Amino acid sequence: MTQTTSAPPATLSPSAPQAAPTGPQSSPAPTNSRQGAVRAWFDGTPGRMRALLILAAVVAVLFGAAAAQGFRQSEGALQRAEENTAQLVRIQAIHTNLVSANANATNAFLVGGLEPPAQRQQFVDSMSTAAKLISEAATAQPADQEALGALNATLLTYQGLIEQARANNRQGLPIGSQYLKDASASLQTDSLPLVNALVEANEERVATEFNNVGNGNVWLYLAGLATLIVLGLTLYWLARKTHRYLNVPIAAAAVLVLLTMLVGGTSLANASGAAKDTRGDAYADTLALSRARIAAYDAKSNESLTLIARGSGAAFEEAWKKSSGTVDDQLAVAAGSAPDLQSKWSVYKKVHTDIRESDDDGNWDKAVGQAIGTSDQTSNVAFNEFDKQSSQNLSGASDTTRAELKDARDGLPPIAWLGLPIGIAAALLITWGMSQRLEEYR
Repeated sequence: MTQTTSAPPATLSPSAPQAAPTGPQSSPAPTNSRQGAVRAWFDGTPGRMRALLILAAVVAVLFGAAAAQGFRQSEGALQRAEENTAQLVRIQAIHTNLVSANANATNAFLVGGLEPPAQRQQFVDSMSTAAKLISEAATAQPADQEALGALNATLLTYQGLIEQARANNRQGLPIGSQYLKDASASLQTDSLPLVNALVEANEERVATEFNNVGNGNVWLYLAGLATLIVLGLTLYWLARKTHRYLNVPIAAAAVLVLLTMLVGGTSLANASGAAKDTRGDAYADTLALSRARIAAYDAKSNESLTLIARGSGAAFEEAWKKSSGTVDDQLAVAAGSAPDLQSKWSVYKKVHTDIRESDDDGNWDKAVGQAIGTSDQTSNVAFNEFDKQSSQNLSGASDTTRAELKDARDGLPPIAWLGLPIGIAAALLITWGMSQRLEEYR
């Protein structure tokens, strides 16, 4: 009997290839196809047209934004110049009220005993007005708040010294005059330097804004010229490629940009010119009249202090001469808006000369009578005439300054609001004009 044996099962060799897996496989993202589509979209003459369309449209929109920014900058500069001018006048009014209060206090001190109620009330009113203006100025310009707070603190010291001077003067105590001198010195060394710093800071702000009024044209013209160059090159390229010498919609976009430049540029130039005229006329007169009034009150205070010193007031007389010279100089600047003011100041100076002659001749009582009297040819009467007229002139010059700046701002066309819509309109015209040429390649 024959026995058969089965062969052992076959084994796979380690080197034998593995069977490939079956089933669906994932494919890579179609990045190359997208890039190819983009390249195809910008390929050839139609592609270059699309590229020019995008470039010109973007430049047109940017022109509109730049024109709007230029007008906003000029409008803002005019508004800030108006606001800073008001703040400057406010600070100078604080200065005027402080030296006015000091002039009334020193003049009333010459009476001896209880000062005249009218002059006492004038002192109280001036200090009250100064305090109110300090509060308003701190609200109007936050940058001035710290200096105004320090000014308030110095005025508390000044008023305390004045009250001590009054109390001793009512009792006929000579020390009262020393308190008065200390009060005046406190005002001159502690308070007024702060006011002068505030005046300087606000004058710089006003000058900066006046200089910024004309800067809006930079935005308008640079953006406008760039846009016209792009549109001009686009029209030239289209004319060469299509042999059609004018694309009306794109040409209309260029005309729109050009008109915006002409109208906007002219109006901005007019506003800048108006601001320059205001700066040289009404604003300059406002500054000069404010300085004249401050110096005049300072002179009046020194006139009284010279008499209070009784023969030892040479330093106060020198201070009077310096302040009087400042008044003369500033009135010469403001002669156009205050032609009769110099004559009123000259009347006061003549009375002061008479007072000095009487005092120098040893007739102190007569000199005091000429200083505090209420009849004609006395210092108080002559000074009050100057004070009243100069106050009216200053108010008129200040009102004129603000009105002229407001008129210049109101005269600007609304391109600050219309600039971007103008740019979008130009971009739509460019799109329309270029789409006409692209249709020819379909």
